[in-house]
Amino acid sequence: MSGRLVHVGSAVVDYVYRIDALPAAGTEKTASAYARVAGGGFNMMVAASRTGMKVVFGGQLGTGPDGDFLRKAFAAEGIETLTPPSPSMDSGNCVAMISADAERTFVSWPGAESRLTPDMMKSVQVVAGDWVFTSGYTLSYPGSRDALTHWIEALPAGIPFVFDPTPVIADIPRPILDRVLARTTWLSCNTNEAAEIAGAGDAQTVAIRLLAEHCPSAEGVVIRAGAQGCLVRMADGGTRAVPGFEVEAVDTNGAGDTHIGAFVNGLSRGMLPCEAARYANAAAALSVTRHGGSSAPADTEIQEFLTERGEATTAPGRAKATAT
Repeated sequence: MSGRLVHVGSAVVDYVYRIDALPAAGTEKTASAYARVAGGGFNMMVAASRTGMKVVFGGQLGTGPDGDFLRKAFAAEGIETLTPPSPSMDSGNCVAMISADAERTFVSWPGAESRLTPDMMKSVQVVAGDWVFTSGYTLSYPGSRDALTHWIEALPAGIPFVFDPTPVIADIPRPILDRVLARTTWLSCNTNEAAEIAGAGDAQTVAIRLLAEHCPSAEGVVIRAGAQGCLVRMADGGTRAVPGFEVEAVDTNGAGDTHIGAFVNGLSRGMLPCEAARYANAAAALSVTRHGGSSAPADTEIQEFLTERGEATTAPGRAKATAT
């Protein structure tokens, strides 16, 4: 195994309501279920951790009931927090409404995770073998984007940096986005986010532009397409569409996070990028068959899933599973 995943994004508490459909303006709905769960960047960290990677958190948690809730969730997953809690703010939260078609709608409130300073980031140290990840959410916050961008730019050259722009990409100032993309080793985004960066076009054309014009140091980009799978474009010119898996989805919340966490874990174990993408597609497929954003499967579950479909993975140090 490689070193750690150092996550310098954000984690929040999700207040999840399940409803048949979104209410019309001025009306009210009664939820069929409710849950309070750890969310945001926690979902990606869980995916990496459950598939076998050591994960540490370099963002900021708050002081208060939501911060306490997140610390307990981190501890339960074996995720260490590298920064001290905010002395003045609680962690943020997000209301997530999951409709009967498994789609989700969010309303968020930023908290301590939206405030990062250079002094806070001093305690977040990386060593050879580590992988670093951040998301667009932390870069969208005026109180955190500058400190985080400087910290990313100062990463040692040999440390891989993975970036997910997330749906809030339009809220990231373009100069900040360009600086982060310039240091990105692997970009993982959905089709809408890819087009926001590089303009409209088919996935392969957009991926080519992402590498040629926006991510000059990247080894590759992954453009996620939900149930259809993803497209992997390498800096050396190789392109492959990696199909998804047909499952009955009950909750798509956290599927992208699961995909990224599993993909990074696969790369860290020595999988080839397309094999890591297939592994990530399987992880995301399993996650949407379960309720909750942090529904990422364990490595053994992913391997069993792939073996059942005759697509078992092989990574250095791992014996190839035998299909049954």
